[in-house]
Amino acid sequence: MTGIILDSLLMMLLVAAIGYGIKLERKLKALREGQLAFAGAVKELNNAAGRAEQALATLRASGAETDLLHDRIIKARQVKQELETLMARAAKQTPVAAKPLAQPTEEEPLELVSTMALINDETERARRMASLMQRIEQANAAVPPLEPKPAPQKPAQDRLSGMLQAIAANQAAQQSLNRARRSLDEDLFAA
Repeated sequence: MTGIILDSLLMMLLVAAIGYGIKLERKLKALREGQLAFAGAVKELNNAAGRAEQALATLRASGAETDLLHDRIIKARQVKQELETLMARAAKQTPVAAKPLAQPTEEEPLELVSTMALINDETERARRMASLMQRIEQANAAVPPLEPKPAPQKPAQDRLSGMLQAIAANQAAQQSLNRARRSLDEDLFAA
């Protein structure tokens, strides 16, 4: 009888050990799945860090382009002031009954736009730049030659051509900066 009691006690202990083993196996399985998920999260974090490094490099490059663009804007403002001075001098030298430089056509009405207005449409920007260049060329053709001064100065033609080059360079730099910003935005939001 004691043999049966000891056997039954041993069987109950074995059943309890098997139950505990099953419970422990489930916990270990959940721990392995969590470890795999953690490893995947670490890989994604590593990839995101790589993309962030690339984005920072692009941002630094666009910062350098911004500095270059800023310098060109300052030079363009100086050329603009020189052009305004030349135009004011030309207005004083031309007769009062002189005709205006450019008349707006019905196809292209004259628009007053703030210089700080942002133009998002690339074709609209190109059209306005072409119109501005055409007006500058017309103004260049209408400016009479100035009397020679004792101090050597650049001819009006050189100044206007310099301004045209500055405007074209400014436009190219702006387009390059816009492309860099778009690619930076795409890289940052792709993650």
